[in-house]
Amino acid sequence: MSERVTAVAAIAPVLIDPDVRTTQVSQLLRGHVAEVIARQGVWLRIRGADDYEGWVHQGYLVNIPNGNGGLVCGWDDPRPLSLGCTVRDPLGAVRKLPLGGLVADGEERIGGLAMKLDERRHNFPPTGDAITATAVTYFEGTSYEWGGVTPWGADCSGLVQSSFALHGVHVPRDAWMQSETGAALPLDFSQLLSADLLFFSDEPAARISHVAISLGGSRVVHQALGRGGHAIDDLESTEEYTTLLRGRLRIARRILS
Repeated sequence: MSERVTAVAAIAPVLIDPDVRTTQVSQLLRGHVAEVIARQGVWLRIRGADDYEGWVHQGYLVNIPNGNGGLVCGWDDPRPLSLGCTVRDPLGAVRKLPLGGLVADGEERIGGLAMKLDERRHNFPPTGDAITATAVTYFEGTSYEWGGVTPWGADCSGLVQSSFALHGVHVPRDAWMQSETGAALPLDFSQLLSADLLFFSDEPAARISHVAISLGGSRVVHQALGRGGHAIDDLESTEEYTTLLRGRLRIARRILS
Protein backbone atom coordinates (compact mmCIF):
# COMPACT_ATOMS: atom_id res chain seq x y z
CA MET A 1 0.00 0.00 0.00
CA SER A 2 1.25 3.48 -0.84
CA GLU A 3 1.73 6.34 1.62
CA ARG A 4 -0.68 9.14 0.84
CA VAL A 5 -0.96 12.73 1.99
CA THR A 6 -3.38 15.61 1.60
CA ALA A 7 -2.81 19.36 1.71
CA VAL A 8 -4.09 21.09 4.86
CA ALA A 9 -2.95 24.55 3.74
CA ALA A 10 -5.08 26.39 1.20
CA ILE A 11 -2.21 25.94 -1.28
CA ALA A 12 0.85 23.70 -0.88
CA PRO A 13 3.70 24.79 -3.19
CA VAL A 14 5.21 21.93 -5.20
CA LEU A 15 8.89 22.66 -5.82
CA ILE A 16 11.44 21.36 -8.27
CA ASP A 17 13.92 20.45 -5.50
CA PRO A 18 13.62 19.80 -1.74
CA ASP A 19 14.63 23.35 -0.82
CA VAL A 20 12.35 26.31 -0.12
CA ARG A 21 14.61 28.52 -2.26
CA THR A 22 13.98 26.53 -5.44
CA THR A 23 11.36 26.99 -8.16
CA GLN A 24 7.68 26.24 -7.70
CA VAL A 25 6.50 23.96 -10.51
CA SER A 26 2.91 23.34 -9.40
CA GLN A 27 0.58 23.42 -6.40
CA LEU A 28 -1.36 20.86 -4.38
CA LEU A 29 -4.66 22.39 -3.32
CA ARG A 30 -6.44 22.02 0.01
CA GLY A 31 -7.89 18.50 0.37
CA HIS A 32 -6.31 17.11 -2.81
CA VAL A 33 -4.51 13.80 -2.32
CA ALA A 34 -1.04 12.77 -3.50
CA GLU A 35 1.16 9.70 -3.20
CA VAL A 36 4.54 9.96 -1.42
CA ILE A 37 7.28 8.48 -3.60
CA ALA A 38 10.38 9.68 -1.72
CA ARG A 39 11.48 11.46 1.46
CA GLN A 40 14.41 13.71 2.22
CA GLY A 41 14.31 15.05 5.76
CA VAL A 42 11.25 17.29 6.13
CA TRP A 43 10.60 17.16 2.38
CA LEU A 44 8.31 14.72 0.58
CA ARG A 45 8.41 13.99 -3.11
CA ILE A 46 4.81 13.53 -4.16
CA ARG A 47 2.94 12.39 -7.25
CA GLY A 48 -0.51 13.86 -7.74
CA ALA A 49 -3.56 12.37 -9.43
CA ASP A 50 -2.35 13.96 -12.68
CA ASP A 51 0.96 12.01 -12.34
CA TYR A 52 2.89 15.26 -11.84
CA GLU A 53 5.76 15.09 -9.35
CA GLY A 54 7.57 17.53 -7.11
CA TRP A 55 8.72 18.28 -3.56
CA VAL A 56 6.49 19.61 -0.78
CA HIS A 57 7.49 20.54 2.78
CA GLN A 58 5.75 18.29 5.29
CA GLY A 59 4.32 21.32 7.09
CA TYR A 60 1.74 21.71 4.33
CA LEU A 61 0.58 18.10 4.52
CA VAL A 62 -0.99 15.44 6.72
CA ASN A 63 -0.99 11.69 6.22
CA ILE A 64 -4.20 9.91 5.33
CA PRO A 65 -4.96 6.19 5.45
CA ASN A 66 -2.95 4.12 3.01
CA GLY A 67 -4.73 2.97 -0.07
CA ASN A 68 -4.42 0.90 -3.19
CA GLY A 69 -5.51 1.79 -6.66
CA GLY A 70 -5.37 5.11 -8.44
CA LEU A 71 -5.73 8.46 -6.77
CA VAL A 72 -9.05 10.27 -7.04
CA CYS A 73 -8.49 13.70 -8.57
CA GLY A 74 -9.45 16.44 -6.12
CA TRP A 75 -11.62 18.09 -8.79
CA ASP A 76 -13.69 14.88 -8.84
CA ASP A 77 -14.03 14.61 -5.05
CA PRO A 78 -17.67 14.49 -3.89
CA ARG A 79 -17.05 17.03 -1.11
CA PRO A 80 -17.82 20.74 -1.61
CA LEU A 81 -15.18 22.35 -3.81
CA SER A 82 -14.41 26.02 -3.41
CA LEU A 83 -15.32 28.43 -6.16
CA GLY A 84 -13.64 31.06 -4.00
CA CYS A 85 -15.00 30.74 -0.48
CA THR A 86 -14.27 31.33 3.21
CA VAL A 87 -14.78 28.59 5.80
CA ARG A 88 -14.75 28.34 9.58
CA ASP A 89 -13.65 25.15 11.36
CA PRO A 90 -15.22 23.77 14.58
CA LEU A 91 -12.63 25.66 16.67
CA GLY A 92 -13.59 28.97 15.08
CA ALA A 93 -10.54 29.39 12.84
CA VAL A 94 -11.34 31.11 9.54
CA ARG A 95 -9.63 30.20 6.28
CA LYS A 96 -9.97 31.42 2.68
CA LEU A 97 -9.89 28.77 -0.04
CA PRO A 98 -9.07 29.34 -3.71
CA LEU A 99 -10.90 27.86 -6.65
CA GLY A 100 -10.30 24.11 -6.46
CA GLY A 101 -9.74 23.79 -2.71
CA LEU A 102 -11.95 21.30 -0.87
CA VAL A 103 -14.07 22.13 2.15
CA ALA A 104 -13.25 19.71 4.99
CA ASP A 105 -15.82 17.79 6.98
CA GLY A 106 -17.09 19.87 9.89
CA GLU A 107 -16.23 23.21 8.30
CA GLU A 108 -18.89 25.86 7.78
CA ARG A 109 -18.90 28.01 4.67
CA ILE A 110 -19.31 31.61 5.81
CA GLY A 111 -18.68 33.42 2.54
CA GLY A 112 -18.33 32.84 -1.18
CA LEU A 113 -19.38 29.74 -3.06
CA ALA A 114 -18.66 26.01 -2.86
CA MET A 115 -20.38 23.16 -4.70
CA LYS A 116 -20.56 19.40 -4.30
CA LEU A 117 -19.71 17.22 -7.27
CA ASP A 118 -23.25 16.68 -8.53
CA GLU A 119 -23.87 20.44 -8.48
CA ARG A 120 -20.61 21.09 -10.32
CA ARG A 121 -21.43 18.61 -13.04
CA HIS A 122 -24.75 20.38 -13.57
CA ASN A 123 -23.43 23.94 -13.43
CA PHE A 124 -20.10 23.36 -15.19
CA PRO A 125 -20.74 21.10 -18.19
CA PRO A 126 -17.84 19.85 -20.36
CA THR A 127 -18.56 22.17 -23.30
CA GLY A 128 -16.26 24.58 -25.05
CA ASP A 129 -18.29 27.68 -24.27
CA ALA A 130 -18.62 26.74 -20.59
CA ILE A 131 -14.90 26.01 -20.18
CA THR A 132 -13.87 29.26 -21.82
CA ALA A 133 -16.36 31.15 -19.64
CA THR A 134 -14.56 29.72 -16.59
CA ALA A 135 -11.17 30.71 -17.96
CA VAL A 136 -12.41 34.23 -18.70
CA THR A 137 -14.46 34.98 -15.58
CA TYR A 138 -12.93 33.01 -12.71
CA PHE A 139 -9.36 33.94 -13.65
CA GLU A 140 -10.01 37.55 -14.62
CA GLY A 141 -7.36 39.78 -13.04
CA THR A 142 -5.11 36.85 -12.07
CA SER A 143 -1.40 37.69 -11.92
CA TYR A 144 1.12 35.46 -13.64
CA GLU A 145 2.73 33.03 -11.20
CA TRP A 146 5.04 30.26 -12.36
CA GLY A 147 3.61 26.96 -11.12
CA GLY A 148 0.32 28.51 -9.99
CA VAL A 149 -3.03 26.85 -10.71
CA THR A 150 -5.61 29.18 -9.08
CA PRO A 151 -6.98 32.72 -9.47
CA TRP A 152 -4.61 33.68 -6.63
CA GLY A 153 -1.81 33.29 -9.19
CA ALA A 154 -1.45 31.01 -12.20
CA ASP A 155 0.77 30.21 -15.16
CA CYS A 156 -0.48 29.45 -18.66
CA SER A 157 -0.86 25.70 -18.27
CA GLY A 158 -2.28 26.07 -14.76
CA LEU A 159 -5.13 28.17 -16.18
CA VAL A 160 -5.80 25.46 -18.75
CA GLN A 161 -5.62 22.53 -16.34
CA SER A 162 -7.86 24.10 -13.69
CA SER A 163 -10.40 25.55 -16.14
CA PHE A 164 -10.87 22.18 -17.81
CA ALA A 165 -10.81 20.23 -14.51
CA LEU A 166 -13.69 22.24 -13.05
CA HIS A 167 -15.75 20.86 -15.93
CA GLY A 168 -14.61 17.27 -15.39
CA VAL A 169 -12.09 17.28 -18.25
CA HIS A 170 -8.55 16.34 -17.23
CA VAL A 171 -5.42 17.45 -19.06
CA PRO A 172 -1.77 17.14 -17.98
CA ARG A 173 -0.01 19.84 -15.98
CA ASP A 174 2.58 21.41 -18.29
CA ALA A 175 2.05 23.07 -21.67
CA TRP A 176 4.33 20.64 -23.53
CA MET A 177 2.39 17.73 -22.03
CA GLN A 178 -0.92 19.30 -22.99
CA SER A 179 0.36 19.73 -26.56
CA GLU A 180 0.52 15.93 -26.89
CA THR A 181 -3.15 15.37 -25.97
CA GLY A 182 -6.30 15.60 -28.02
CA ALA A 183 -6.49 15.77 -31.81
CA ALA A 184 -4.21 17.83 -34.03
CA LEU A 185 -5.73 20.77 -35.90
CA PRO A 186 -4.51 22.87 -38.82
CA LEU A 187 -3.10 26.26 -37.86
CA ASP A 188 -6.11 27.99 -39.35
CA PHE A 189 -7.98 30.43 -37.10
CA SER A 190 -11.19 29.98 -39.09
CA GLN A 191 -11.38 26.34 -37.97
CA LEU A 192 -10.85 26.91 -34.25
CA LEU A 193 -13.65 26.36 -31.74
CA SER A 194 -14.05 27.47 -28.14
CA ALA A 195 -11.68 25.55 -25.81
CA ASP A 196 -9.30 24.41 -28.55
CA LEU A 197 -5.73 24.86 -27.34
CA LEU A 198 -2.96 26.78 -29.10
CA PHE A 199 0.68 26.12 -28.30
CA PHE A 200 3.65 28.41 -28.78
CA SER A 201 7.42 28.22 -28.58
CA ASP A 202 10.13 30.84 -28.18
CA GLU A 203 12.90 28.24 -27.88
CA PRO A 204 15.40 27.27 -30.64
CA ALA A 205 14.42 23.58 -30.44
CA ALA A 206 10.73 24.57 -30.67
CA ARG A 207 9.90 23.02 -27.29
CA ILE A 208 6.45 24.23 -26.29
CA SER A 209 6.67 27.06 -23.76
CA HIS A 210 3.18 28.62 -23.76
CA VAL A 211 -0.46 27.63 -24.18
CA ALA A 212 -3.62 29.64 -24.76
CA ILE A 213 -7.31 28.70 -24.90
CA SER A 214 -9.16 29.61 -28.07
CA LEU A 215 -12.33 31.63 -27.76
CA GLY A 216 -13.13 30.66 -31.34
CA GLY A 217 -11.42 32.18 -34.34
CA SER A 218 -8.31 34.21 -33.58
CA ARG A 219 -9.20 35.33 -30.03
CA VAL A 220 -7.62 33.59 -27.05
CA VAL A 221 -7.61 33.77 -23.27
CA HIS A 222 -4.35 33.00 -21.51
CA GLN A 223 -2.02 33.64 -18.61
CA ALA A 224 0.65 35.60 -20.42
CA LEU A 225 3.96 36.57 -18.88
CA GLY A 226 4.16 39.31 -21.51
CA ARG A 227 0.91 40.74 -20.15
CA GLY A 228 1.74 40.13 -16.49
CA GLY A 229 -1.13 37.69 -16.16
CA HIS A 230 -4.64 37.08 -17.42
CA ALA A 231 -5.32 38.47 -20.88
CA ILE A 232 -7.65 38.18 -23.83
CA ASP A 233 -5.87 38.75 -27.13
CA ASP A 234 -6.68 38.66 -30.83
CA LEU A 235 -3.88 36.82 -32.62
CA GLU A 236 -4.73 38.62 -35.86
CA SER A 237 -4.10 41.99 -34.22
CA THR A 238 -1.18 44.04 -35.54
CA GLU A 239 -0.11 44.99 -32.01
CA GLU A 240 3.57 44.24 -31.33
CA TYR A 241 2.93 41.66 -28.59
CA THR A 242 0.32 39.66 -30.51
CA THR A 243 2.37 39.83 -33.71
CA LEU A 244 5.29 38.32 -31.80
CA LEU A 245 3.03 35.68 -30.24
CA ARG A 246 1.49 34.76 -33.59
CA GLY A 247 4.96 34.14 -34.98
CA ARG A 248 5.59 31.63 -32.19
CA LEU A 249 2.45 29.58 -32.84
CA ARG A 250 3.40 25.94 -33.43
CA ILE A 251 0.50 23.57 -32.66
CA ALA A 252 -3.27 23.55 -32.30
CA ARG A 253 -5.13 20.73 -30.52
CA ARG A 254 -8.77 19.88 -29.85
CA ILE A 255 -9.27 18.36 -26.40
CA LEU A 256 -13.06 18.06 -26.48
CA SER A 257 -14.53 15.36 -28.70
